[in-house]
Amino acid sequence: MQDIYRHQDIESHVQRHWEQTQTFTVKEDPKKEKYYCLAMWPYPSGRLHMGHVRNYTITDVIARYQRMLGKNVLQPMGWDAFGLPAEGAAIKNKTSPVDWTKANIQYMKKQLQSLGFAYDWSRELTSCKPEYYLWEQWFFTQLYEKGLVYKKTSDVNWCPQDFTVLANEQVIDGRCWRCDSKVERKSIPQWFIKITAYADQLLDDLDELEHWPEQVKTMQRHWIGRSEGVEIRFPLDHDEKTDLTVYSTRPDTLMGVTFIAIAPDHFFSAEVARNVPALATFIEECRHIKMAEAETATIEKKGIDTGFFALHPLTGKKIPIWVANFVLMEYGTGAVMGVPGHDQRDWEFATQYDLPIKAVIFLEDGTEPDVQKKPLIEKGRLCHSGEFNGLSYQESFDRIIDKLVDSGTGQRKVNYRLRDWGVSRQRYWGAPIPMITLEDGRIIGTPEDQLPVILPEKTFIKDMINPLKSDQDWAKTSVAGQLGIRETDTFDTFIESSWYYARYACPKYDQGMIEKAAANYWLPVDQYVGGIEHAIMHLLYFRFFHKLMRDQGLVDSKEPAKRLLCQGMVLADAFYYNAQNGERVWVSPTEVTVERDNKGQFLNAFDAQGRDLIHAGMSKMSKSKNNGIDPQAIVEKYGADTVRLFMMFASAPEMTLEWQESGLEGAYRFLKRLWRFVFDHVIQGPTQPLKKENLNSTQKNLRRNLHKTIAKVTDDIGRRQTFNTAIAAIMELMNQLYRAPTNTEQDRALIQEACISVIKMLYPFTPHISFMLWQHLHQSPDETHPLDIDDSFWPMVDQNALIEDETLVVIQINGKMRAKITVPMNSTQQEVYESALQEPTVIKHLKGITPCHVIYVPNKLLNLVIKNE
Repeated sequence: MQDIYRHQDIESHVQRHWEQTQTFTVKEDPKKEKYYCLAMWPYPSGRLHMGHVRNYTITDVIARYQRMLGKNVLQPMGWDAFGLPAEGAAIKNKTSPVDWTKANIQYMKKQLQSLGFAYDWSRELTSCKPEYYLWEQWFFTQLYEKGLVYKKTSDVNWCPQDFTVLANEQVIDGRCWRCDSKVERKSIPQWFIKITAYADQLLDDLDELEHWPEQVKTMQRHWIGRSEGVEIRFPLDHDEKTDLTVYSTRPDTLMGVTFIAIAPDHFFSAEVARNVPALATFIEECRHIKMAEAETATIEKKGIDTGFFALHPLTGKKIPIWVANFVLMEYGTGAVMGVPGHDQRDWEFATQYDLPIKAVIFLEDGTEPDVQKKPLIEKGRLCHSGEFNGLSYQESFDRIIDKLVDSGTGQRKVNYRLRDWGVSRQRYWGAPIPMITLEDGRIIGTPEDQLPVILPEKTFIKDMINPLKSDQDWAKTSVAGQLGIRETDTFDTFIESSWYYARYACPKYDQGMIEKAAANYWLPVDQYVGGIEHAIMHLLYFRFFHKLMRDQGLVDSKEPAKRLLCQGMVLADAFYYNAQNGERVWVSPTEVTVERDNKGQFLNAFDAQGRDLIHAGMSKMSKSKNNGIDPQAIVEKYGADTVRLFMMFASAPEMTLEWQESGLEGAYRFLKRLWRFVFDHVIQGPTQPLKKENLNSTQKNLRRNLHKTIAKVTDDIGRRQTFNTAIAAIMELMNQLYRAPTNTEQDRALIQEACISVIKMLYPFTPHISFMLWQHLHQSPDETHPLDIDDSFWPMVDQNALIEDETLVVIQINGKMRAKITVPMNSTQQEVYESALQEPTVIKHLKGITPCHVIYVPNKLLNLVIKNE
């Protein structure tokens, strides 16, 4: 055994061993309890970042721990390889997305292997390979046959320069985030999957996910947005045969309606705009500013009076109709009833355009609110509402709806914010949507014997225009002798990431999408790990697809994952200087010299050129702020075990982690000292078996602390998943071991037991050094102690060792502490008194005086009361 910790030699040796022995390759074993541990698969951007490293280290710690519990652990890895970034990067670098992606995967795989993650690489998946997307194409055609897939024309954000659809998040102030060209609204045919058909299941089954973060479940509940209300028809004053339909969850405010607001793309807006140029201009402006629902609360409220009126369904009163920028066709009916007295958004709009504001709900104390100053949002008893005056919210809710239903102007309605999933993308680098339009106009799914519909690699991408549209040879096909044209859009890449976890159960199965026996063995995932930013996109589609596969008979379970952990972001210092043109130039922390005071507080920073830098504080590692840290450089300098240990020790997994190289150095020192400690122990030769019944007081205390630590670390990793506190407990134990005596065979036998247990507890965090130290501690392996720690079991707590047979009692004289003595547990007052009288400090302070009174708190305190002469 070397006396110095050399991480490069150790880690390369251990990683070669794992690769040669295929240590983490698994198969179904009905005799063993399974455990499926999965991190969200990465997009192969070319380089891992520290966020990846944290995510995958957390997952690996859990997987290795569960393996040591004797479970059959599956931890796979793969690549979410399709998508616009690869397409854009390929164009920029004058290569193909295929070659770009392949090279990135090769590099990132080496990075993952260098970090020592216990992956079953035999199950590796890559979403851009035809053998993978074949099955999602097949599945899509099955959903089409069941009526769960449809095509319709839908409004999208369109970049006229890049010739592509933009997500709402990619539109900034009405312009393309990429090229700054003015975004247009365009209607194009798109494919949708009916996720709304599963809205209730997706909502109700959240209650069964007891081991998912409450924040994620709350976000999904809000996104699905189930609400109970009423659909109300407001007849048009000039044409009572035509209605404006609104949906409301607050029928109690119906008597407070002072205007109707409709979306710019509502049918009535277009109708009026034909004769009102100002309205046509306003509608055109709104087309260029696409927003999400959440933004409607914060934008400046703008509108145009149409000059037309609707009739109140209960009073017949005329209500002005306005076109407003805060009303969206995508939500509800595209029309809302304006109740400015009791809605903040409506109040802002009414105040802006001097519309009437009416109170129809009393304050809690029964007085009328001054709604001219601010709206009353809270529910209460009704006022100024005719026959409904004095009713509570619930009473008025039912009575008003009943009256609307009886009059034929309303109906009860359950509504959802959730909209069907649009899966069409006008991109090249994605899985082709497997649909065909035949000569006779029928649209059919590609026959199974013609799948997969392979993306043509030869198609040249010269710009952002979808090249599949212009590849007529590829688009032309035939089915049963009839000519047809293929769909030229590709799938949203969320499709690939919605079912990959199930394919890991049977990655080489070629007779279907899922091998049911394998899927039912491994699924559901026992532990899923990924960022909370995926709460309402990937994690919702992930759950939705699982239910689709269940209803297709492919899997049996209701949900895809039992437990979810959402790791926090990795932050790093960010520095910049102001260039002559006023722009901020961000400088990498690796190129910055920082000066601090003696308390470690930041004083100033400068770069290699001597420029003074401004410290922008800690922020998420990003390219834009140039504060990312290359994992590869850190691994080479300190080793994978050091990086893993720091990542798990620096913060609780759900919290943000502040990257500090000083923390890395501390972790590195710990591993070096651990190595040296085991070396000093091993070179003294083999130890004798520990005689547990013959331990002295010091040995008993040390062994008790050892097994207390095992119990705590077991709970911290397994139940609480507070990995940082587990490591802290191990470090505290090691500090005790460094001070422990090694004079006798019993001392050395106890050190041997402690070293073995510590190495096992560290193994999930630092597997390389643990692997080597295990072998040095076990030069003669047996069934109890196998040659490789990979095959060992988690240390068991010896309950007998935890029994406190001695206790520390504080000795006071006249209430002042004078000594602490160790006595047998449950000693009598007389026994403790006699022991106390033997203590030199007690003898000194008694000064020969016999106590006149003795107070004893069993196992804790003895107070000797004396009278001072």
